[in-house]
Amino acid sequence: MSEEAAKGPARLPILMYHGLHADADSRGRFDPVYSLAPDRFARQLDWIQAQGYRCMLLDEAMQQRGDRALVISFDDGDLSNIEVALPLLLERGMKAEFYITTAFIGATGMVSADDVRQLAAAGMGIGSHGCSHAFLEDLDTTALMSELDDSRCRLQALSRRPVDAIALPGGRGGERELIAAQSLGYRHVLGSVPGCNLRTRGDRCLQRLAITRNLDMDDFAALVRWQGLAPRWLQARHAALSLPKRVLGNHGYQRLRERLL
Repeated sequence: MSEEAAKGPARLPILMYHGLHADADSRGRFDPVYSLAPDRFARQLDWIQAQGYRCMLLDEAMQQRGDRALVISFDDGDLSNIEVALPLLLERGMKAEFYITTAFIGATGMVSADDVRQLAAAGMGIGSHGCSHAFLEDLDTTALMSELDDSRCRLQALSRRPVDAIALPGGRGGERELIAAQSLGYRHVLGSVPGCNLRTRGDRCLQRLAITRNLDMDDFAALVRWQGLAPRWLQARHAALSLPKRVLGNHGYQRLRERLL
């Protein structure tokens, strides 16, 4: 038995980022929970590199059998993806997946069409985050298929490459959304349920680890390694938030979140 096999099933941590902002006055769309300070992001990249993780695109990572594959992903298409994240990644020879909401392209604080082309030309992954960022599980079948297909077609035209991965907006979606996406040619569907992807299967969404603004380095390391209390806390937080989402519905929960922030 190899050393890697002896360690047990290979994990695939997929890190979920949004914008990189020093403060609310930074370019882009600042979020008090999900906007990470650029210097903290840089420290996380350096830690990833120092620990021997191989930061790669999702397709390549899914084929790995070791325990050092890792995927960085960004949701929405914030302007900081091109202005801050891309230079930091290129400096370290790293790649990341960018899941872009196509209706946001060219909007204030978001990437432009040329930015999407630049990300693709730099070797980054381009994936869908829907057209309008509507929660897909709230849509009827016709609207769902339109969100999935229209965003994919536009991103393929911009990137000039196949787009076969989608990150569910708000992480909302289940079997219906998974089957619909796969019927249109998506091979990978990513949610926001926290986990380490011990076994990647085609009949469920990939798990991701939300990296938030106040996450310290010790907890960041624990999440990537999937050890200690940090992963349990993240799972508990996700479970606790699922109750008000069910009671209030997606839009009711979103309005409550906006008022609280």
